[in-house]
Amino acid sequence: MADETRTTQCCIAGGGPAGMMLGLLLARAGVDVTVLEKHADFLRDFRGDTLHPSTLELMHELGWMEELLALPHQKAPMLRFQSGSHDVVIGDFTHLPTHARYIAFMPQWDLLDFLARKASAYPGFHLRRCAEVTDVLREQGQVVGLQARTPEGTLQVRASLVVAADGRTSIVRQRSGLAVEELGAPMDVLWFRVTRKPGDPVDPMGRFEGGQIFILINRGDQWQCGRVIAKGAFEPLHQRGLASFRDDFARLAPFLADRAAEIATWDDVKLLTVRVDRLRTWYQPGLLCIGDAAHAMSPVAGVGINLAVQDAVAAANLLAAPLLEGRVTPGHLRQVQQRREWPTRFTQRAQVLIQDRVLSPALRTPANGTGLPMPLWLMQHVPALRRIPARLIGLGVRPEHVRTTAAPAMPPSH
Repeated sequence: MADETRTTQCCIAGGGPAGMMLGLLLARAGVDVTVLEKHADFLRDFRGDTLHPSTLELMHELGWMEELLALPHQKAPMLRFQSGSHDVVIGDFTHLPTHARYIAFMPQWDLLDFLARKASAYPGFHLRRCAEVTDVLREQGQVVGLQARTPEGTLQVRASLVVAADGRTSIVRQRSGLAVEELGAPMDVLWFRVTRKPGDPVDPMGRFEGGQIFILINRGDQWQCGRVIAKGAFEPLHQRGLASFRDDFARLAPFLADRAAEIATWDDVKLLTVRVDRLRTWYQPGLLCIGDAAHAMSPVAGVGINLAVQDAVAAANLLAAPLLEGRVTPGHLRQVQQRREWPTRFTQRAQVLIQDRVLSPALRTPANGTGLPMPLWLMQHVPALRRIPARLIGLGVRPEHVRTTAAPAMPPSH
């Protein structure tokens, strides 16, 4: 028997970008929403930090973009890669028809705190921290809520609709039994950080050279660094030793060579096991999956957060009215999948193409190889082509817009 039971109209598993955005938009529309977040706060490391123009445009539609961008962030109007002596712009966002023509790099915990603060203005929004979802509640073949573990004991939340937004390792997805289609990924990523000093470059960058791929992201006082490795290559790399890993880093990012020693132990290096998959069906009676719970994305182009946010906006647009009327049916949930499945499939297909045609060959390049991969060669010599990836990365193939009407918010406390 549960130590605590509560009832809500919509219960969301996971307080990441998809869960928080959906909870915010539903509460803004007048729906009673409970978000279950297993951590005590949002301060978790090595998470995606890219806010693309599509997400910033949503903030503009809500009237919050300037307030969001008052938080610490770095702007990147272009994405560039270096290969040997070549410096190649692979995406130029300055031509996009949006109010923010750049990618903003902002710590994800700042974004989530911002969304939580905005959501708390609506009386129907409830965020339960330290509530780790452990199971799905069912009655007569329908999902009717979630069970969670909290410091106070077992919590059951009964709801007209349960939404799984608890990421690529979703407990709700596992408990649902929904079929997963694996698309495969030939690579993993090692993430680590070093200090950023005055005089360092500003823009994020990537580097191909001699069978190695490094990514550097400006996070203000630190560089978030990623080394792309072939799937299963971590153990041989580990056996070569940390000194060899530091030497590779110093060679590919010479201006950071004096900081390579900051990678003190292998504990400073986090392995991201890359997965690309999707559910064949995103829903069951009473249950909908969105974001990584519905479709785990490759880190290629950093579009995962933004696709998850787009899912949340589409779900809010389609489900707010049925939730308020107490009549959410599988047909309503099917509409969400129909709306978001094609953009997901298109994006994953593009990611797999880049993995197979660009990244895998680059990882197989001999150590003395200096050739520029053909897609990068085209970007270097035909500047107009840079607008295509900028459009696909920055806006996606079906950008969503907020269609729900705002219910009254609570006056700010003094």
